[in-house]
Amino acid sequence: MSGGHGHGHGHGHGRQRLDDAEPASACVVHDADPARHRADLEAGAGRGKLLFLDAFAGIAGDMTIAALVDLGVPLSIVSGVVTALGLHDVEVHASRAMAGAIGATGFHVHEPAAGAERSFADIRGLISGSSLDPAVQSLALAIFTRLAEAEARVHRVAVEQVHFHEVGAIDAIVDIVGAAACFVHLGAEVVASPLPLGRGSVECRHGVLPLPAPATVECLRGVPTYDAGIESELVTPTGAAIVSTVALRFERWPEFAPERIGWGAGTRKLPDRANALRVVLGGVTPRGSEADGHVVLECNVDDMTGELAAHALQALLTAGARDAWATPITMKKGRPGLTLSALAPRGAEARLAEVLLRETSSIGVRWREAMRIERPRRMIEVTTRFGKVPVKISEGPYGPPQVKPEFDVCARLASEAQVPVREVIAAALRAFHERL
Repeated sequence: MSGGHGHGHGHGHGRQRLDDAEPASACVVHDADPARHRADLEAGAGRGKLLFLDAFAGIAGDMTIAALVDLGVPLSIVSGVVTALGLHDVEVHASRAMAGAIGATGFHVHEPAAGAERSFADIRGLISGSSLDPAVQSLALAIFTRLAEAEARVHRVAVEQVHFHEVGAIDAIVDIVGAAACFVHLGAEVVASPLPLGRGSVECRHGVLPLPAPATVECLRGVPTYDAGIESELVTPTGAAIVSTVALRFERWPEFAPERIGWGAGTRKLPDRANALRVVLGGVTPRGSEADGHVVLECNVDDMTGELAAHALQALLTAGARDAWATPITMKKGRPGLTLSALAPRGAEARLAEVLLRETSSIGVRWREAMRIERPRRMIEVTTRFGKVPVKISEGPYGPPQVKPEFDVCARLASEAQVPVREVIAAALRAFHERL
């Protein structure tokens, strides 16, 4: 069973050993559909919206999935990950739980035997060789890479030599890849609160380690944190890797209009707060100008292939860039080169600069503030003879609305129907105009 705070198989450093630790809450009632009081969120329901991770009690992998399922992401998205990874005899389920006086959801992974130790290469091969959606593969690999790099720094070994213990277990793999699938399913911009860190120690295969765990701190480079004043593990390495990878910025509470709230329960009782992760999905209030909210990052390279440049651009988009592009330039001594650029929300500079330095041959990254004005956008879904198609509508006082069916969905449907993609796009536009 996947655990919350203080449970080793939910992170990389064994069970917590604290003399004053409270036992896990017994207020759990198994329920196959704990979020049945609300409709499921369809794929892309978060596009153009903001998803806030309110980690007032910290974050762990299982709590993240539980909160997203409670929000409305179908549990089938996570069970589909198990199937796509080929994890036979592994089952997942959600349960109704109480976090103090708050009704919440718990998430659990069941496997017939304890998971074997896996190397980073093993896990990367498992994900890359699976039938997962490419976007889910990319995000899951980014999370595991961040975790592997943190472990490598802690143990002072090469990344390829990192061997995960508890983090290599089946339930931890499901936590990370399942969370990635949930975030991709929603398609929302992710913002998180600063993270509370606990005190104490934790026992693992490496011995007794201080809290916060060393790998947790490594994963949280550049992330705002504060002392929670509690002797308990609040942020696990798995949770730290997830939130530091998916969140574009960190703030106490963003400016947005909440629409849906989900609660993911941990299993340990905390002395001064409910042990839960709150996730809030909402619409961003349209603004005429966002001059104080964006930056453009750039670097110049003259020794990269086009394939590597394309990979770097995709990595920037996966890490949260709003847009990324390459521009041909002529460098010193007449050498041809490229400028790789990314538009990003302010606060994401360090994260995207890290991507550019890791994925390109550049030894430096520059950035500047950018002024931007944009149309307010919303998503609807139309039904065509080929299937359902999400349609983006960009409005505002700038003339007639711009209407654009999601190309990737149209391309998939066209391939399935063996028709030109333009036919699916035209059908989606007709369906949209028929709704008016």
